[in-house]
Amino acid sequence: MTEAAGAHMREELNSQPQTWARAADMRAEQALLPVSGARIAVVGCGTSWFMAQSYASLREAAGHGETDAFTASEFPLGREYDAIVALTRSGTTTEVLELTERIKGRTPVVAVLGDDTSPLVDLADTVIAMPFADEKSVVQTRFATTALALFRASLGEDLTGAITDAQAVLDGTDDAELQDAEQYSFLGMGWTFGLAHEAALKMRESSQSWTESYSSMEYRHGPIAIAAPGRITWQFGAAPEGLRSQVEATGARFVQHDIDPLADLVRLHRVALDRAVGKGLDPDQPRNLTRSVILDA
Repeated sequence: MTEAAGAHMREELNSQPQTWARAADMRAEQALLPVSGARIAVVGCGTSWFMAQSYASLREAAGHGETDAFTASEFPLGREYDAIVALTRSGTTTEVLELTERIKGRTPVVAVLGDDTSPLVDLADTVIAMPFADEKSVVQTRFATTALALFRASLGEDLTGAITDAQAVLDGTDDAELQDAEQYSFLGMGWTFGLAHEAALKMRESSQSWTESYSSMEYRHGPIAIAAPGRITWQFGAAPEGLRSQVEATGARFVQHDIDPLADLVRLHRVALDRAVGKGLDPDQPRNLTRSVILDA
C-alpha cells in the first residue's frame, strides 16, 4: 500500500456537500425527470440500484405516483410504465445498456449518469449528465449521493439541512470505535432502507468487512441473532420503538446519529475508508472489482 491509498475516494467523499448543492440547483435538469403522476420504474446495478430504491420510496411517499425500483437484470419486461429512469455512474454497465436497447421505442428512458460520453447517451431518450460528480475511485461515494440529492430536490425537498449536516460530519472527527468493529449490520426504513444496503456495500467493497443490511423492522425477525459484543448495528434515520434497547441487551453497540440520513452515509463513507487504509487496503482499487461491470458478449 502506498501513502496515497484511497486518495481519490477521500477527495470525492469530502466534496459531497458541494456536489449536492450543485445538483439541488439543477432545476432545468430536474424538470426532465418523469412528471408527477407518471407510473415509473427506476433501474440500476449495485450502488445505483440502492439509490433507485431510495428515490422510488421518496417519490411514491410524496404522492408523485407509483414508483418501482429494480436491478436492471431483473426488470419485468412485460410490465408497462410511463417512463424508466436509468441510473448509472459510467453509462457502460452491460445490464443497463441491454435493458435500454430492449425497451427502446416502447418506454421512454431518462438516463442519469456521470460520464456524458458513454454509450448510454445515444440510447436513452433523455439524458441528465453530472460529470462534475463522476469519480476516479472504483468505490462510489459522491456520484450516488449526488444523484439522490438531485432526485430529492426534484421532489421539492430543501437540501440545506442535509448539506449543512454533511459538512459538519466532514469538519468533525469520527468515533474511533466505529471502524474497529468485528461485524456491521445496517438498518433503514422507507427511503433509508436503500441507504442501509449501500452502507453495507461500501464497507464490504472498501475494507473487505463482514456486513449485512436489513429493514429496521425485519431485523428482529432473525438477524438480531448476529448482534454481540464487538459488533455494531447502525440505524439510518428513525428507529422502531424499542430497537435500541433490544440491540444493546445483546452487548452490541447501537449507532444512530440525529442528522439527515444522507449525511450519515457520508460519515459511513469516511469510516469505511479509514478502516480500509488501516487494514492496508486501497479502496480506490478494491480486489475483484472494476469501475463498471462490462460483460463479455
